[in-house]
Amino acid sequence: MDPREKEVAFEDLEATVPFSAIAGMLASVLAGVFLAVVIVPRWAPNLAATLFGDAPKAYWYLSRSSAFAAYGLLWISMAMGIMISNKMARMWPGGPTAFDIHQFTSLLGLNIGLFHALILLGDRFIDYKLSQLLIPFGSVNYQPLSVGLGQIGFYVLIVVSLTFYVRKSIGHRAWRVIHYFSFGAFLLAMAHGLLAGTDSAHPLAVVAYAVSAVSLLFLSIYRIMVAVFPAKRRARAN
Repeated sequence: MDPREKEVAFEDLEATVPFSAIAGMLASVLAGVFLAVVIVPRWAPNLAATLFGDAPKAYWYLSRSSAFAAYGLLWISMAMGIMISNKMARMWPGGPTAFDIHQFTSLLGLNIGLFHALILLGDRFIDYKLSQLLIPFGSVNYQPLSVGLGQIGFYVLIVVSLTFYVRKSIGHRAWRVIHYFSFGAFLLAMAHGLLAGTDSAHPLAVVAYAVSAVSLLFLSIYRIMVAVFPAKRRARAN
């Protein structure tokens, strides 16, 4: 057990990822997208033609791989958050450490999710416009419904993640209520991946979706049991 566990309650944990780190992540994402979408095609057209061409190759592959990376980070963040609330994090890796992982993976996952969307600006097969990537259900060129689910989930996660920094202002109760929306965002992300992802039928993808869903369901059920049974024991004692 973390020696700080007796001193630090979940309600007292503070955001530990500074805004400068978030800005650095965002700048890296935007710089990477700009380099891949704008600089490479203009400065190295032969290389761009070899890598990309008119068919969905490198940009599409980058979007697909970053989608799984973002989904994996979201899963880790969700798992750590639930483990903190159901006290399992006290056994491993410790409440404060779990909170740091929960926060960092959430923010990093958002940035990789943004890269997952914006890198498609370079794909000439689907030919996305920026507005189609940013406006929910604006993906007229490719499965607008399933893509829109992912877009809504992304925006919900932005709101949830930003509450790390305003918890004292909005109060713990409001912060907790907003955090519950992360479950909906996770389901939207999973639906987006299963319906819109071209790799969703791959055995490894099936295993990844199944493991993430089952593990979070187990942790959530355990969280409910931890909350309900002590209450029942207190009611009997009274």
